[in-house]
Amino acid sequence: MISVNRLDLDDARVMLEAAKAKAVEIGVPMCIAITDDAGNLVAFERMDGGKVTSTTIAIDKSYTASGAKKATHEYGEASQPGAPAYGIASAIGGRLMVVGGGLPVILDGACIGGIGVSSGSPAQDTEVAQAGVDAVLAKLG
Repeated sequence: MISVNRLDLDDARVMLEAAKAKAVEIGVPMCIAITDDAGNLVAFERMDGGKVTSTTIAIDKSYTASGAKKATHEYGEASQPGAPAYGIASAIGGRLMVVGGGLPVILDGACIGGIGVSSGSPAQDTEVAQAGVDAVLAKLG
């Protein structure tokens, strides 16, 4: 038998609130997705003004981060021509995201979920995602 820790809805709410607060602070309304350790959607919010086209992108960033247990920007670097993971963006039906804004949530060395954020630049998306991760780790830590 395997025991698994994963984000629950209360954790996701903590992450959403912290991420939204950061998005408001930087002035960019975002789409924010939270997934569990297997990449299943736990919570999602499109802030007023968040790009409609960013809905799926945020969900897939979170899916990638939690499922692959790696930040999406790391795939961006590794997926360039000549790099070891060139072409990986077409994997799993095109859901694997290689643009910054998706972060895994790592607790005690294990991935317990992920967050994906979209509507700003990759740096802004990552900043907002990091706020969500920091908040939930403070809660759980």
